[in-house]
Amino acid sequence: MTVDLLTFGESMVSLRSTGPLASGGTLNMQVAGAESNVAIGVARLGHTAAWAGSVGADPHGEFIVRQLRGEGVQLHHSVHPERSTGVMFLEQRTADLSRAFYYRAGSAGATISRAHVSAALDCGARILHLTGITAALSPEARDAVEYAAERAAADGVVVSLDVNYRSKLWSPDQARAVLGPLARHATVVIASDDELDLIAPANEGSGAAMDEASAAARLLDAGVSEVVVKRGAAGAAVYTAEGRLEAPALAVTCVDTVGAGDAFTAGYLSALLDGVGTADRLRQGILAGAFAVSTRGDWEGLPRTDELALLDAARGSTVR
Repeated sequence: MTVDLLTFGESMVSLRSTGPLASGGTLNMQVAGAESNVAIGVARLGHTAAWAGSVGADPHGEFIVRQLRGEGVQLHHSVHPERSTGVMFLEQRTADLSRAFYYRAGSAGATISRAHVSAALDCGARILHLTGITAALSPEARDAVEYAAERAAADGVVVSLDVNYRSKLWSPDQARAVLGPLARHATVVIASDDELDLIAPANEGSGAAMDEASAAARLLDAGVSEVVVKRGAAGAAVYTAEGRLEAPALAVTCVDTVGAGDAFTAGYLSALLDGVGTADRLRQGILAGAFAVSTRGDWEGLPRTDELALLDAARGSTVR
C-alpha cells in the first residue's frame, strides 16, 4: 500500500542528561534519529509515513520499534542478530549548549542495504525522504541511499534530500563527494545556510565559497525544483524557478533545539503533501520547528494538525 512518505536510516536510543554527564545523575531514554523524527512529524500531521531500517536484537531495538509503531509509523525493519542498536548520550552542558556523544560504530543501523530499501519502495510512496546522515554510516548505507534516490526519481517519486551534515561521521570533502551527485535526483533539497556548499555544484576552477543565493541557483540549474534553506532563529527561505520566498522565525521560548530541523522538514513536507503553496509550506515548517524548540525531546513536542494554531495564543496563556 502506497504511503505518503517513506524514509530510512538509523534510529538510536538517546540517553539525555539534565547536566554534565561527568557528574552523573538521572538519564532519560528516548528514540533519536533524523529520519524517524520526520516520519513521526508527518504522521502526526495526518499523513501516512513509513520508516525502513535495522535495529539490534536487544531491549533498545524493541523500545524503538514500540515507540515508532505507537506514533503510527509503518515499519519495514529487520532485527540484526549480532549487532547492537546504536546509542547516543545527549548532555545538557549549559542552558545554551548541548553535546552529543555517539556509540554507533558497527551498529545494527549501519547495516541498512539496498535490499531493505527496495522492499520498502516496492510498496510505493509519494515522497522519499533521505538525509546525508544515512549516506555517512557505511558503504552499504551509502549504496542504499544512492540506489533509492535514483530509483525513486526514475519512478516519478518526489525525492527530498536533507543535507543534515554530521562532522563526527565524515569530513566536508567526503560529504561533498557523495551529496553533490545525489542532489541530481532530488526534487526538494533542504539544508541549513552553512550546508549549501556541501551539495551545490562547485564553481569550476574556483575554491571560493558560494553565497546562499548562488548555491541555490546552481542547484536549481542542476534540476532541483525547490531549495529550502533553514536559518534557525533567522527563519527560512525557499528558492524556486519563480524566485525566493522568505519567512521569519516564530518568537517562542526556546528550551531545546535538538530535532528542530527535522520538525521543520516534517512540517514542510506535510504541507507539500497537502498540495498547498510555497508560502504555506514555509509557514507550516516554521510552526513545526517552533513547537520543537519550545518543548524538550527530539520529537515528543511535535504538533498534530489540530494543534498548529496553538502558537497563535498569547504567550503565557492557558487554553481552556
